[in-house]
Amino acid sequence: MLTELSIHDFAIIDNISITFQDGLTVLTGETGAGKSIIIDAIQLLAGGRGSVEYVRHGTKKCEIEGLFIIDNPNHTIYHTAIQFGVEIQDGQVVLERTISASGKSICRVNGKLVTLGILREFGRTLIDIHSQHETQALMNPENHLELLDLYQPNLILKAKEDYSDLFEKLSKLKKRYIKLSNNEQEMAHRLDLLQFQLKELEQANLSPNEDVILEEERSSLINFERIYTSLQDAYNALYGDDKGLEWIGKAHLSLEESRNYDDSIRNKAEEMAEHYFALEELSYNIRNQIDSMQYSPERLNEIESRLNDINRLKKKYGPTVNEILSYLGKIEEEIEQITNKDTHLSSLLDQIEDIEKDVRLEAKQLHDIRKKSADSLVEAVSKEFKDLYLEKASFSVSFEYEMEKNNQPKLHKNGYDHIRFMISTNPGEPLKEISKVASGGELSRIMLVLKKLFAKHQGVTSVIFDEVDTGVSGRVAQAIAEKIYQISNDSQVLCITHLPQVAAMADVHKFIQKQEKNHRTITIVSELSVDEQIDELSRMITGTKLTETAKEHAKELLELASSYKMLPL
Repeated sequence: MLTELSIHDFAIIDNISITFQDGLTVLTGETGAGKSIIIDAIQLLAGGRGSVEYVRHGTKKCEIEGLFIIDNPNHTIYHTAIQFGVEIQDGQVVLERTISASGKSICRVNGKLVTLGILREFGRTLIDIHSQHETQALMNPENHLELLDLYQPNLILKAKEDYSDLFEKLSKLKKRYIKLSNNEQEMAHRLDLLQFQLKELEQANLSPNEDVILEEERSSLINFERIYTSLQDAYNALYGDDKGLEWIGKAHLSLEESRNYDDSIRNKAEEMAEHYFALEELSYNIRNQIDSMQYSPERLNEIESRLNDINRLKKKYGPTVNEILSYLGKIEEEIEQITNKDTHLSSLLDQIEDIEKDVRLEAKQLHDIRKKSADSLVEAVSKEFKDLYLEKASFSVSFEYEMEKNNQPKLHKNGYDHIRFMISTNPGEPLKEISKVASGGELSRIMLVLKKLFAKHQGVTSVIFDEVDTGVSGRVAQAIAEKIYQISNDSQVLCITHLPQVAAMADVHKFIQKQEKNHRTITIVSELSVDEQIDELSRMITGTKLTETAKEHAKELLELASSYKMLPL
C-alpha cells in the first residue's frame, strides 16, 4: 500500500508530506482546495503524462515521491523488479518523479533511474486510479478477457499456460513456413547471399576460441621483456647462494635437529620440508619457462594479421569466434533447407497441422472454463447490483470470435475468445458496452461493482477514486459508501468525495484546504479528529454554516458507519 506521499512545488502545493494507512482514507475539502491535484500527483508517480504546467510558478522543478510497502511476497511487483533490474528490500518500493520547468522528466524506482515507460509498468501494478472523467482498464474491452481470467485464476491458470506453450510453438513453425515459402526470386537472392557467407567463413578456417587464444599469445609477445625480467628476478630470488631456497633449507635443518625432542617441532619440520620441496619444484619450472621463451617479431606479425581478419569477420557475423562458428552452422542448415525447400515445406506443414489440432483443443478448453467463469461473474455482479439499487440492470459477458476462411475461430495468444462486458440498466433496453452507458450515477455504481469484484485479483495495492460518486444521493449514496468500504477490505482505498455518507465510512479522514502564505496560495492537509470530522460532515450536509441539526445528522452518519463496519462482510 501507499504509506507516504511527498509533493514539492507541484501546482499550488509548495511542500506537503502525507502519510496513509490501510483501509479507507477519505479526502474532503472545498472545491479548488487541491484534492484532485494530489490525485494528479499520484497519477504522475504512476507514469502518467507530465507537463511543465504542473511546476509551481517561480520554481525550477516539481518533485513527487511515494513509498509503497508490499506485504505479499508473491506480488507481481517483484517480477517487474527482476525484469528491469530493480532491487526491492524489506518490501519497500519508492517511486520518484521530477519535472523541471524546461519540461525534462526524471523517473526513479528505489533510487535507480528508469524510463517513463518502466515507471508506468511499476505504477500499474501498484495503483489503479478511477475518476469521473476517465474509464481506466475496466472500461476498455481490450482488457476484459484478462479481467475475466483474473476472476477465477485457479481454474484457468494451468490451461492457459499449456495453451501458451503450444501456441508459441505453432507461431514459430508458421513463421518458418512463411519464410521458407517466399517467392522464388527472394529465395534465390537469399541463397546467393548465404553461399557467399559460407564460402567466406569456410575460407577463414576458424577454430573454437581462436580469438581468445591469439589475444593471449599476442599479449605475451608484446610484453615479452617485462615477463622475462619478472621470471628471471623471481628465479634469482629463490635459487643460488644466500637466496630464498638456501635459507628455507637452513630453517628446515634447524628444526630437524630438535624433532626427536618435541612432537610439535617434528610437525613443523615436516611442514617446512614440504614447503622447501614445493618451492624447489616451482623454481625449476620458472627456469624451464625462461629457457623456453623466445621472442619472435615474425610470429607477432602473423598474430596481428590473423586478428585483423577475425575482427573483420566479427563486424559481419558476431562478436566472438564461437558465435561466428554458431552462425556458420545456421547458414549451413538454412542452405540445406532452401536447397531442399519442397521437402522441408511438406514436413513443416505436417508439423503445423498436428500442433494446430492440439492448440485448438487447448483453446476449446480455455473457452469452456471462461464460459463457466463468466456465468459465475454474471451471478456475482447481479448480486452486487441489488446492493446498489440496480436490481433492474442486466449484466452479460459477450463472447465474440474472428473467423478464418476455413470457418474456424482465429487463434491468438490467449485462445480464440474476444470478451466484452455488456450492460442494460433498464428493462426492455438492449445490452450495450459499459462505456456507452449514459447515466453518470449508474456508471459510478457499475464501476464500483466491477472494481470490488476485481480489486482482489488485479493485485494493485492502492485503488483511488476521484469523485466517482458524482450524480448520486440518498439511499444510493449510502450504498456506494458501503461498496467503497468493502473494496477497502481487499485493497487500500483513497477516495475524494463530496458525499457525507462516503466520508462517514472512512477509517481515516483527511481535510484539504487552501491558505495564503507570503502572498502565495498553498495547500494544507490535516487529519481530522472525531470532533473535527463531525464538523466537516456537517458542512458537507448543509453546505453553509454549521447547525445543531446538521451536527446531529453527522453523528448519526458516523454511528451508522461504525455499526456497518461491525457487520461480517
